[in-house]
Amino acid sequence: MFWEGVFKLALGEQKKSIGQLIEEKKQRNNRFNFEEIVPYILLFTAIVSVLTTIGIVFTLILETFEFFSRVSIVDFLTADKWYPFAADNPSYGITALISGTLKVTVIAALVAVPIGIAAAIYLSEYASERTRKVVKPILEILAGVPTIVYGFFALTFVTPLLRERFPAIEMFNAVSPGIVVGIMIIPMIASLSEDAMSSVPNSIREGAFALGSTKLETTFKVILPAAISGIMASIVLALSRAIGETMIVSVAGGATPILSWDITSSIQTMTAYIVQVSTGDAGYGTTIYYSIYAVGTTLFIFTLLMNLLAQYISRKFREVY
Repeated sequence: MFWEGVFKLALGEQKKSIGQLIEEKKQRNNRFNFEEIVPYILLFTAIVSVLTTIGIVFTLILETFEFFSRVSIVDFLTADKWYPFAADNPSYGITALISGTLKVTVIAALVAVPIGIAAAIYLSEYASERTRKVVKPILEILAGVPTIVYGFFALTFVTPLLRERFPAIEMFNAVSPGIVVGIMIIPMIASLSEDAMSSVPNSIREGAFALGSTKLETTFKVILPAAISGIMASIVLALSRAIGETMIVSVAGGATPILSWDITSSIQTMTAYIVQVSTGDAGYGTTIYYSIYAVGTTLFIFTLLMNLLAQYISRKFREVY
């Protein structure tokens, strides 16, 4: 009888304990659960991002249509002169601004692509782990330098240096901002390319070494082809960044929109023109004011096409291991 009473008492306490746990669980479920609203918060932020993009694009298109209601789109695309401030016969030929933009972009590519890929090869294939941890963050610091600093660096250091060697170069030219824009986008190419090369499995390297390949042969004949999608995507993204660069070309490039391939004289890019008009050179509602939206739409199309090209290259040549 004694042990039966003890057993019943213990069982009662156990049942009581389980009941308490169930009750506490119900109370916790009835309380406000923050985790339940997290998906809605994230959905809201995603919707805000999408609506912001739609708003920007809608504004560009709306104001661009207003510009083309005053200026022929044929003249905008085919005329070779950009003189919007002319009093008698203003001209809005976007090709002059595109010419200046492409000059800077090509020069930047000639500077950034070989240096960036070479840096990526060193960091991925030759540098020790300790060296990589030190060099890569230092290299990426270049991406954090304000572009206005780059602009004055181009104007006050690079341009005088070039004029000492090549006196024919004008104070404002395409070479100096092109070189500095190239320096600015080196970290993007180097970092993304190094990530693509580091993602190649070591078994592929070891297989190449087992077949008698040297370190250099393995790098250029095995690793680079295997990581080509990431490398090409990094280059295209970096060049789209160069196309949209503003302050460097505004400070060191000049404000002379001329359709030519002369890189030693003053130029004007699409972004530099937007800066010029936005500083107060044109009144609200004028044709010149609406022209910045037409130029902005053209720049947006250029950047969009570059990003789509980067995605296409990444999907087309992606290697799956």
